[in-house]
Amino acid sequence: MVDPMAAPDEPRDDAESPETVPADAPDEVKADAAAAQGSDEHFHAARLGDDVADHPRKDVPHPKDAAEPDDTIHQPEDVDPDSSAELPGKTQRVDLEGEDAPIDAETTQKKRAALIYNPVKVDPDALRARTAELSAEAGWAEPLFYETTVDDLGDDVTRAALDEKVDAVLVAGGDGTVRAVAEALTSSGVPLTIIPSGTGNLLARNLNLPLSDSDAMIRSTFEGDVLSIDTGIARIRRAGGEIEEHGFSVMAGIGLDAAMIQNTRDDLKKQVGWVAYVDGAARSLVSAKPFRVMYQLDGHRLHSAKVQSVLFANCGALQGGVALIPDASIADGSLDVAVLQPSGVLGWLGVWRSIVWDNSVLRKFRAGRRVLERRKDTSVRYLRGTGIELATAPAQPIELDGDEFGEATRVYTRIVAGGLVVALPKGHDTSSL
Repeated sequence: MVDPMAAPDEPRDDAESPETVPADAPDEVKADAAAAQGSDEHFHAARLGDDVADHPRKDVPHPKDAAEPDDTIHQPEDVDPDSSAELPGKTQRVDLEGEDAPIDAETTQKKRAALIYNPVKVDPDALRARTAELSAEAGWAEPLFYETTVDDLGDDVTRAALDEKVDAVLVAGGDGTVRAVAEALTSSGVPLTIIPSGTGNLLARNLNLPLSDSDAMIRSTFEGDVLSIDTGIARIRRAGGEIEEHGFSVMAGIGLDAAMIQNTRDDLKKQVGWVAYVDGAARSLVSAKPFRVMYQLDGHRLHSAKVQSVLFANCGALQGGVALIPDASIADGSLDVAVLQPSGVLGWLGVWRSIVWDNSVLRKFRAGRRVLERRKDTSVRYLRGTGIELATAPAQPIELDGDEFGEATRVYTRIVAGGLVVALPKGHDTSSL
């Protein structure tokens, strides 16, 4: 297994891996790959339209070819809203009683926070009342209250709150709501307080926040500590050539993990929580097929691999205590990448062993780490850098922080070091972050 802690500018073991070029590739393909490895030219998201020679293998798409439309134009599907279909689609602000309020708020000389919440995931009346009460105790003005809707997962109302010059933002909702609010707050310098709600709470889990003490989190807005953490940015190219850019706080992915999310039943998720993803994974594995990608870490060589999924992680913990990338840090300025490339049933057992057993159990013990140092397993390959670009054809499903985002032929993900300021309870231990 490649050491995920290696510095970004060091050569990685995968650079010399036989999987860099298929063994049965024609001589001209191998020559192209050798030239690419020795070249100082790198393909980056800023140069998505660079002219390059056509690649002779259809199953090894050249980045330019992968960005071209194929025979079927895959229109991006609407993101499943982290909200209710009955809610109006406009950006809306409400007052303390939950009644509609003007989007432009009255000015105040006191500090003021904004509470953005998904009314389906929380008790709106109780949450507004408690936030207002603790704000008053701290000497702050009454908060501004914003509800998410089917058309606004939280980014639009966050920008509206920033226009009001709020001093802090609180968010209560699922991972999709947190992702949208964090995206709008990136590089703003305004602290974000996460009130854990919903199914996953992945960002809260990776920050080791209390998941069942909403008062402690609300109080941290006014009297807690603050920490700057990294955020991720994904630039997505659709099969039709459209380019979009979205933020993520925990991880993004292309391939099987996105298909798993698409196949997870909403009704089951409401009943059993994150365990519903196991059902989604089982249903996805039935039709899962590997696909060819070309990828390149910033400042590294161009590689080709046949994969089931590629994950781009800002932090590494999943639900249930599973450590997908055990050495990932949310405050190190680096992007961690996990390339899942199992071969057959034994390969999937290797993936399971690597993620569930090796990462979550063996790495905790000195003897276990010695075992892992001697083991060679390519079912999961770990990389690290500041950004990575990946191209494939035909388009593959993608996800950001557990939300499906349609399909893409090209993705460039990067880290914004210290891009988000988060509020933490006073004295919160950050040594493991």
